[in-house]
Amino acid sequence: MTDFAGRLRLGVNIDHVATVRNARGSAYPDPLRAAQIAEDAGADGITAHLREDRRHISDADIDGLMGKLTLPLNFEMAATDEMQAIALRHKPHAVCIVPEKREERTTEGGLDVTRDENRIAHFIAPLRDAGCRVSLFIGADRAQVAASARIGAQVVELHTGHYCDLHHEDRWAERDDELTRLRDMTAYAHSLGLEVHAGHGLTYDTVKPIAAFPELVELNIGHFLIGEAIFRGLGPSIAEMRRLMDEARA
Repeated sequence: MTDFAGRLRLGVNIDHVATVRNARGSAYPDPLRAAQIAEDAGADGITAHLREDRRHISDADIDGLMGKLTLPLNFEMAATDEMQAIALRHKPHAVCIVPEKREERTTEGGLDVTRDENRIAHFIAPLRDAGCRVSLFIGADRAQVAASARIGAQVVELHTGHYCDLHHEDRWAERDDELTRLRDMTAYAHSLGLEVHAGHGLTYDTVKPIAAFPELVELNIGHFLIGEAIFRGLGPSIAEMRRLMDEARA
């Protein structure tokens, strides 16, 4: 079982640096440069989601990150044959399996592991055998956590998007209920021997209650940090998130 007494890790998602680049069709801003700035600012890892439609991160970005990145890479991907082949070729530190729909703007929810248990189990087995640390992106649901443990995932990442939406909509009672679910499922996943991460939609206003969960090992945060970088710069934006996480954990 994971020792969770140490520092809460921060994974910085650089997808939307590539979104800005692709909007203009230029060579900049460079996601690899963003990853290097993130490391200097206190990030513990880099997350990049190679979508099937390549709307932001590209295959060349993954090649560059694997070739030059000194931090661990968390490679987010859908459970498709194409993505599995790319992951097995590169063998990143971690692979996070996420649901993916072409029409969505961003990942809308967690995997339904219970409904697709056999297929996902067979899908992740070669990734584990190749030495990748396999994570499943799921909602705060007991059945999904249990299924993730059954099929051999080493990590679950709990979807915090609903909690963040409720917070920003001032729906306080519902927000608190969702926060309780997230806290309970973090503890439950840890009790099953899973390493527990969380992410999606986290901001300066919402991160501290999540970061305070003692069993939590890592937060993955991206879109907010890239947006905040417009106003204060990427390095200072990440450093402030790092400070808030450390404050919550202390």
